[in-house]
Amino acid sequence: MAAAATTGGQAIENQLKICGYKSSVDVVALYLAGQGLRSIPSLSQFRRLRYLWINNNKIQDLTFLIKNYYLTELYLNNNELTDISGALKHLCSLQILFLHNNELKKLGKTVKELKGMISLQTLNLFQNPLAYDPDYRLYVIYFLPSVQLLDRKLVTQRERESALHLYNPKRTWVTQSIAFGRRVDTSLETTVESNRCTQPATRPIMPSGHEFGNNTNKVPFEDPKDAVLVRATTRSLMEFSSVDWNKVPTCQERRLKNKAEEPLEKLTVQFR
Repeated sequence: MAAAATTGGQAIENQLKICGYKSSVDVVALYLAGQGLRSIPSLSQFRRLRYLWINNNKIQDLTFLIKNYYLTELYLNNNELTDISGALKHLCSLQILFLHNNELKKLGKTVKELKGMISLQTLNLFQNPLAYDPDYRLYVIYFLPSVQLLDRKLVTQRERESALHLYNPKRTWVTQSIAFGRRVDTSLETTVESNRCTQPATRPIMPSGHEFGNNTNKVPFEDPKDAVLVRATTRSLMEFSSVDWNKVPTCQERRLKNKAEEPLEKLTVQFR
């Protein structure tokens, strides 16, 4: 292990000389690819490091990245990584991450590690055992919504919709039911010049003498859920009103017609 660490240290020193860096604070990029490295010493002294190539090595552990918060591009492809848990979640500025051709097996654990990367746009995970999961691509698209390019293919809107339908069907139903501008199968009621909303057919009937606010100590319903439903249907109401302004005459038109104004036709939509 000591020899491997020394080899990694030597590779870093060689790069610093090649790039002409005089201080660790000046280092923004390190190219350590293709040198047969099995491990790398901590890179915590390079606090401003933004670009790091470690691809085509034999790396199995990523603890050397624990302090490099400013990384925006990280190339870890073609290594021997089997697990990245706890190694990358702090890299919130990362935009490009290559992890293809490794030995990552657990899709859930891998994606969980990347969830905090809100700036991640390009991600490669192909040629890992986890990529053979039948729903692999949709899973990644749903849980990492910022990713735009996955495994060298653009993420399409249709894929995002399919991922939403697969992993959050309830939200899909809500999204489709609130589809203004097109006909949908919903329970909303549209009325003209009406401020009343049709009550559900299965609304429980409240016993007489037990109305809300009469200061009685009796329980008005055998099932408390019925009381909650009554309160919700009588008080929780949202209403949206609009007027077709194309049918409203202008001041000049009203003077020319010289007749009383007709009441405006108001369209009111109510739902609970």
